[in-house]
Amino acid sequence: MTVTSVDPYRAVVLDKDGDGPAGQAGALAGLARAGCTDLVLFTHGWNNSPSVATGLFDRFFEPFPALSGPGRRLGYAGLVWPSIMFSDERVPDYPALRAVLPERAAAVDRIEELLAAEPADEAALSEFSGLLRELTGTEAEGRAAVGDAAPVPQFLVGDPAMVYGMFADALESTEGGRGSEAEAGAEALFGGNPAGRLWKGAREALRQATYFTMKRRAGVVGERGLGPLLGELGRAAPGLRVHLVGHSFGGRLVAYALRGLPAGTRNVKSVTVLQGAFSHYAFAARLPHDRGHGGSLAGLQDRIDGPLVACHSHRDTALRVFYPLASRVSRDDESLFGDERRWWAIGYDGVQAVPGTAARSLAAVVADGLPGTGCVSVDAAQVVTEHSDICHAELARVVARAGRFD
Repeated sequence: MTVTSVDPYRAVVLDKDGDGPAGQAGALAGLARAGCTDLVLFTHGWNNSPSVATGLFDRFFEPFPALSGPGRRLGYAGLVWPSIMFSDERVPDYPALRAVLPERAAAVDRIEELLAAEPADEAALSEFSGLLRELTGTEAEGRAAVGDAAPVPQFLVGDPAMVYGMFADALESTEGGRGSEAEAGAEALFGGNPAGRLWKGAREALRQATYFTMKRRAGVVGERGLGPLLGELGRAAPGLRVHLVGHSFGGRLVAYALRGLPAGTRNVKSVTVLQGAFSHYAFAARLPHDRGHGGSLAGLQDRIDGPLVACHSHRDTALRVFYPLASRVSRDDESLFGDERRWWAIGYDGVQAVPGTAARSLAAVVADGLPGTGCVSVDAAQVVTEHSDICHAELARVVARAGRFD
């Protein structure tokens, strides 16, 4: 597929390590030579093919040509990176896993076999746990064998029977108990197998393992790939104003690009995160529950020559249910329960614990605009009804208001 809704458009491709084909910065700089004043670069969240991502770009960009104000000409770029679709489906997408983690295909094959058979013995659960560590590049001692320094979730190294039982407990609690539709589906899946409940938890552990892998990957691609690419673009086309937009883990990717910006690079004029799947405390200098530490991106909003905008919606089930569950098990080795708010995503309730953060409704932003700098939380529940519901003219207007090009 190609993007046809806007022109001029450039594709950007980065691999799991942030590397991409030579000449991509030059191609983006060519937009400035063609008369573009502003570049809107958008990246997807969990997608399992470039065609799916490109289709999203095509739909998302469609309203933008009508938003360009006098003296502005927009250029566009879509960033494709290897990811898995963020889904709350119960059955894993094994082909997608093999496609995005080809070096782990044998482990995926065996995981599929175990989840289909549900053997009623501890050895099988231990084998499954080892396969999850292989999938995520985690050693048995709890060290990350590959990737960045993201904390290793305890569920990858804890006792499998205990961990998977806790997952089952958490799912039952989150989903409303045995009377819920999800529980009815689980009964159909697992029947009377006494080990079925633990394998239900194991199935959720697989989802969380892929979540952890893609969360870590988004940060790596942003910091090691997009950040340096923007630095190169700034040197080649210093007058081109760049506006970064990311959905879900793509929001984490563009946020982490701020960590990878070379010193002195000031071409990023706005960052808009749509239903971001990372912590709402990411930009905080001090965490409310741990005053001695800050968020992973503390203060990096100052590297933007404009606002950091986080669009959020309480109607986003994926962020309301599954993101907190994943975050709790990544940090807490004693319980999957506790202070729910501590684990919320930026796409669920916006930027938190950053003094001076402005809060706006979507209607107010469309009508009156945004502050020129600092963090801004925009309640987008008016139009965003679920995690991937981001292709709206109102959200395009938010990006335009953030970038001050309308």
